[in-house]
Amino acid sequence: MFYELRQYKVLPGKMDEWVTYMEGTIIPFQVARGMVITGSFRGEEDDSVYVWMRRFESEAERERLYAAVYDSDEWKNEIGPRAAELIDRESIGVQRIVPTPRSVAQ
Repeated sequence: MFYELRQYKVLPGKMDEWVTYMEGTIIPFQVARGMVITGSFRGEEDDSVYVWMRRFESEAERERLYAAVYDSDEWKNEIGPRAAELIDRESIGVQRIVPTPRSVAQ
């Protein structure tokens, strides 16, 4: 099992709109296709920072779920283009992380 830690730079003045879109559209869409979203955070002092995490049981599961989400017409034609209006897609950072032996995130 591993996590995917994703950090986005939200465009100026768009944080509230981004959080609403993530929580009302993107996260429910991904969860409906099997993704496990374990956390969603915004910067406390930096209004351009948005971080979220997803959990995968294996690389095969990640590949299957990526295809279910990102290859869908709904993502390509509606969700993805709208997201691009709110975040700087060029600055997206993705880090795969694994819990340490005593982590509660096992």
